[in-house]
Amino acid sequence: MKAQLSLTLYDLTMTKLESTTLVAISKEPVSQALGTALKDFSSKQGIEITNKQPNQANGSYFSERWSIQNLSEGSRTALRNIAAEHDTDLVFLSPSFNPEAIRVLAMDMDSTLINIECIDEIADFAGKKSDVAKITEATMRGEIKDFKESLRKRVALLEGISVDVLESVYQERLRPNPGATELLAAAHQRGLHTLLVSGGFTFFTDKLREELGFTQTQSNTLEIVDHKLTGRVLGHIVDGAAKAAYLEQACASLGVSKVQAIAMGDGANDLLMMHGAGLSVAYQAKPVVKEKADAAFDRVGLDAALLLLD
Repeated sequence: MKAQLSLTLYDLTMTKLESTTLVAISKEPVSQALGTALKDFSSKQGIEITNKQPNQANGSYFSERWSIQNLSEGSRTALRNIAAEHDTDLVFLSPSFNPEAIRVLAMDMDSTLINIECIDEIADFAGKKSDVAKITEATMRGEIKDFKESLRKRVALLEGISVDVLESVYQERLRPNPGATELLAAAHQRGLHTLLVSGGFTFFTDKLREELGFTQTQSNTLEIVDHKLTGRVLGHIVDGAAKAAYLEQACASLGVSKVQAIAMGDGANDLLMMHGAGLSVAYQAKPVVKEKADAAFDRVGLDAALLLLD
């Protein structure tokens, strides 16, 4: 009888330790109505939810936290939909997440760090944006599985474009997404290794490394002959598997594991990089990415991730 009682107490303790932390983040004070809606849904689903931290102001954002147990993947989507009705983003922090242990910040470039898909904008100067964008969108949604072949097809459409177009895209159309500059500055202040890893091009990642101070950048190299793009990519293509490998290598070089990294992306080719990271962040992402990510930012900026490190 004593052994049975002891086991029961152990099970209860472990269940408590394995509670997920639910974080609501908004540009406005988190509404009481959201808290009520989350509790109503949880009650109906047999999910235990307890307020962990009341509504707080954190710089440009407001946040509130709950402890939640017995959370299924389907419930995650439903809870995010409820939060969306209250103009709020949700984050699910695993019991093992340790913000003090984070040593690496890895980011995708196009549509995550910056506001555009560079290849689409390059194509626009040649009147081929629609053709290239269709392939880009299908790839990011996960409908085209082979990223390497997708990239080759898109780059082939750029043949004959002047290299000057790259500079025009950078100067006239490329902007860091909201909160990007603040996130990078804070990451460097904390001593994090910052990795920009992209299926895009070195022309842009090199400039962003200079502008934002990334520790490391990895991307693809466009072949240029006689000041024009040839429509080919040089060397190995950075696809989803390569992104994950570069993150793992960065962690290994620091003597840390992937759980000590934050990985941020928006497309299907970011999923391997994000999988297994201590914190995965989907920024303005495709549905398939949001479903898998710990954090889904649709309303707040990239710097909202800093709230999760406090």
